Amino acid sequence: MLLTTITVCFFSCKEEKTIKTEDKVIVSFKKEGTLTLKKADSDSIIKTIDIEIADDDYETQTGLMYRTKLETNQGMLFIFPDAQMRSFYMKNTKIPLDIIYIDENLKIVSFQKNAKPFDETSLPSEAAAKYVLEINGGLADEWQLNVGDQISFTKTTND
Repeated sequence: MLLTTITVCFFSCKEEKTIKTEDKVIVSFKKEGTLTLKKADSDSIIKTIDIEIADDDYETQTGLMYRTKLETNQGMLFIFPDAQMRSFYMKNTKIPLDIIYIDENLKIVSFQKNAKPFDETSLPSEAAAKYVLEINGGLADEWQLNVGDQISFTKTTND
């Protein structure tokens, strides 16, 4: 009961994205932008996906925790104030993820592929990163993403 109360309080900051059921909180995807992945050598588009953006302390600490699904055309983009070595882990994350570290020039610098749900092992970047993209586990290989490939993104305006 205490855990449920803490979980509900934990998500109260993002009420528009949460649904409370009898004993659990379900967090749903909310499109906040679009991200395009491009090949480094040709600038050709690999994939365009909808993104949710994590750009404050609460959102970057929560990430995709507690989610039960993420569609193939969806991801979460973490935006940090500066580029530095980053490390993520999978605590309270129910779905396997590919974690893609991206530098201040929007180039992929490293990957952590197929991160295991609930694993609290540190998953560090291999170079300084200002952005981190999380997508479903296995998609980085399926989309043939490589270090050096680039991203571009736009935020959705709420008019």
